[in-house]
Amino acid sequence: MAITAQSIIQRVVTTLQDTTSIRWPANELVRYLNDGQREVAMLRPDATVTNATKALVPGAKQALPTDGSKLLDITRNTGGNQRAVRMTTRNILDSQLPNWYNQTGATEILHYMYDPRDPKVFYVYPPAAAENASVELVYSAYPTNITEPADGALYTDISGDISLPDIYANPLADYILYRAYTKDTEFAGNAQRAQAHYGAFTGALNAELSGTAGVTPKA
Repeated sequence: MAITAQSIIQRVVTTLQDTTSIRWPANELVRYLNDGQREVAMLRPDATVTNATKALVPGAKQALPTDGSKLLDITRNTGGNQRAVRMTTRNILDSQLPNWYNQTGATEILHYMYDPRDPKVFYVYPPAAAENASVELVYSAYPTNITEPADGALYTDISGDISLPDIYANPLADYILYRAYTKDTEFAGNAQRAQAHYGAFTGALNAELSGTAGVTPKA
């Protein structure tokens, strides 16, 4: 079941006691929601994990799909006998086979290489053939923005679902409240409220990570 952006903003305006969107316009809160989704994706790339078949371009150097921010894994070839693909380091190939980038292309990939300093690029070995080379990618995708309503709109005019799993609805509400109270830090107590909500936001992400690690299947 997808969580609607409207339901999250409704909780926020109720907490802010601003259900008619006088102090915090609805489109402003939606901007905060979109910022929050990106912040979650930055802190927890697994929150936007995507599994897709990627047709490779000829050669060793490859790029993530346009919606990809970070590569998480390459599991297997999707053609032929669907052989598993294993990660290696580029230094190993560069030292053992300095000219490997120019090897004849193949449809079956054996290894991939990835450097997080260049997050949208990865390399494959052997280099991919001009046709019929494809792999199964696991990557972190950019969240999809919720469309901002027009000026003067209410929270009831907001449409669309968040692009994160449902379990991130509460952290997103805390993030929006953090941004909203930060806007009004000149009022007594709002700076502390802002920091409390940001602490709740990051605390929930860390707690979810610990919980996931505790039940992850282990060999």
